[in-house]
Amino acid sequence: MSDTRTSEYIDGLARFIQAGPSSYHAARETADRLVAAGAVELDESADWPTTAGRYVVVRDGAVIAWIAPEGAGPLTPFRILGAHTDSPGFKLKPHPTTVVNGWLQAGVEVYGGPLLNSWLDRELELAGRLVTTDGEEHLVRTGPFLRIPQLAIHLDRGVNNDGVKLDKQRHTQPVWGVGLNTASQGTQDALLEHLAGLAGVAASDIAGYDIMTADTTAPARFGLDDALFAAGRMDNLTSVFAGLTALLAAGSADDPAVEHISVLAAFDHEELGSESRSGAAGPFLADVLERIGAGLGASSSDRLRALASSWCVSADAGHAVHPNYAERHDPVNKPVPGGGPLLKINANQRYATDAAGAALWARLCAAAGVPFQEFVSNNAIPCGSTIGPITATRLGIRVVDVGAPLLSMHSARELVHVDDAAALAAAVTAFFAGK
Repeated sequence: MSDTRTSEYIDGLARFIQAGPSSYHAARETADRLVAAGAVELDESADWPTTAGRYVVVRDGAVIAWIAPEGAGPLTPFRILGAHTDSPGFKLKPHPTTVVNGWLQAGVEVYGGPLLNSWLDRELELAGRLVTTDGEEHLVRTGPFLRIPQLAIHLDRGVNNDGVKLDKQRHTQPVWGVGLNTASQGTQDALLEHLAGLAGVAASDIAGYDIMTADTTAPARFGLDDALFAAGRMDNLTSVFAGLTALLAAGSADDPAVEHISVLAAFDHEELGSESRSGAAGPFLADVLERIGAGLGASSSDRLRALASSWCVSADAGHAVHPNYAERHDPVNKPVPGGGPLLKINANQRYATDAAGAALWARLCAAAGVPFQEFVSNNAIPCGSTIGPITATRLGIRVVDVGAPLLSMHSARELVHVDDAAALAAAVTAFFAGK
């Protein structure tokens, strides 16, 4: 990609990240952009159209969108880009407000596997959804509102030698105000009252909530030639935005040359293992694909035949070699910044890539004119997993695992080379183009 196109892409990625401080916001932003481009948002409880077109459906913090081309039939295969909308951090507990020695604090629970120390001394926001007694959902975000203060070095003289040691309960509760005289004034609801006010609802009407923390520092390009890009939630909004960009660029629904159904599937709860109604281990994608097939007149046999000809590119962030910890990586396969998106490989199927998937990814990157590089873990340091093996297991579909190489993965603020993020989108665009 040209420098201009890369800059435009990174600017767009930055705006997307800022618009998606929670999985619910990211799913909503994705759907809204698709609707603005002509997609029809569908209700899962309603009948779905059987005509060609662009469609999108949101389930909680997950979103699935697709293009059904003219001429699609019962055996038309799918090309699916799978990603996830959630990131590690903290989730608001019930009865969140406490007063401790004059400080108002928020009770939070660790969500996933964040690098806890990276969340210290940052201006954080709360973001997510409130659900009122009538069942209505209300997205809400506070902007800069909380901070987890680190203990001063004067009170922890050995910290630079011994490291920061954080108790997940005692040391991660953020402060958000002062409350010297509020202990007897219903302060356990003060934080909810603030969120309710932002959402324009009564605090007494809040029946439930899913509220996460997010870093509020703006994304930034920096370094020599502005080649580096830092932001929160790049694991995995880099992949969601790549898929969204590619789907928006895909051929129109009335293009007779298109011989597949392009699908963007961005799931929630990947950082927890994906086992939820909106996670990759749940039924969401299978439900949508079955309904698409039913609209095309597919029998059970037809659906299985279509899946047998289909592909899923599971796109999730991966690890660039860390210059200060190079020994933690495989001694031969060391992905470098600017070397292109990753082909993620694991002998124990923690990633779903096999030889056929590797060949597909090589073709896509060649068609896009971008390089790629292999990632495999050091044998002594097991890797994590992705939605790839889950999707392959649930659907019996061919899957290849890929992603943008990051530093500081699971930090409140992660780092990528701008060319790698843009190249991922280019390769996914080639995938939806049928290359």
